[in-house]
Amino acid sequence: MTDHTASSIPTVTRRPKSHAWWNAVNAWLLLLPAAVLLIAFTHYPILATIRHSFFLTRRNGTEVFVGLDSYQAMAADPIFWKALVNNFWFALGTIPTSIALALLMAIWVNRNMRGRGFLRLAFFTPTVLPMIAVANIWLFFYTPDYGLLDQLRGAFGLAGWNWLGDPSTVMGCLIVMVIWKEAGFFMIFYLAALQQLSPDLEEAASVEGASRWYTFRRITFPLLMPTTLFVAINAVINSFKLVDHLVIMTKGGPNNASTLLLYYIYEVAFTFQDSAYAATLTVVLLVLLSTVALVKFGYLDRRIHYQ
Repeated sequence: MTDHTASSIPTVTRRPKSHAWWNAVNAWLLLLPAAVLLIAFTHYPILATIRHSFFLTRRNGTEVFVGLDSYQAMAADPIFWKALVNNFWFALGTIPTSIALALLMAIWVNRNMRGRGFLRLAFFTPTVLPMIAVANIWLFFYTPDYGLLDQLRGAFGLAGWNWLGDPSTVMGCLIVMVIWKEAGFFMIFYLAALQQLSPDLEEAASVEGASRWYTFRRITFPLLMPTTLFVAINAVINSFKLVDHLVIMTKGGPNNASTLLLYYIYEVAFTFQDSAYAATLTVVLLVLLSTVALVKFGYLDRRIHYQ
């Protein structure tokens, strides 16, 4: 009898170590361009900013180590706290509203109806407009006496109003403008996510007698949570990087009622020429955004179902 036992055992071929080493080197070489750009334009500026916040630059260009003096001055700066509170209310006013409006628009234009392409274009158009153009458009709306809002008020016999010059209305005016610009951009992500959902889920819920609201609340919206998280992170970042509109429309006024944190950094760095204090304020902004990123990756990602 012929012994087939030895011949039936599969032969395991081991890759030489040199081949595995070359694969690792090849992978790092492919990542090298992106890594260089990330280090040069993200990590290095962050570390340089943190270092600069502990120094004071004299007029002759020399640096003097001052430790935490800039942070102590920031803690006693009322304009910093005003800008921080303004940014909180600005984020609270723009983020939930723009996300909810984007979701409603996406559901609307996802339906099979006439004029769907025109509606999508109309909702997305504000997104592609330059920020300076958007600021000038809304300046026409808010200009006292002959702006569009005051013309509408005049039709009802009401007097003109200085919308951007009144501390009680200036922040609301900025919030409305930003929602108008951002909602169409977020709508695109929701529309793409809705088109990836299987229609069988909605049909099965309809067969079971579920209402549209119940289907949306129990099926559609939970499946859209990854998109909602992505959109929310972008909305948070956008709420902390508004500068262009403030330069054109309010310059932080009246009486710092519309000063946001990044605009205050811009003003300190380029108007007051205090780069060390601007670096200190930037560190605070980095800490805030890093906290949002840690919450996103460390907590929310684990509680969201990805298909």
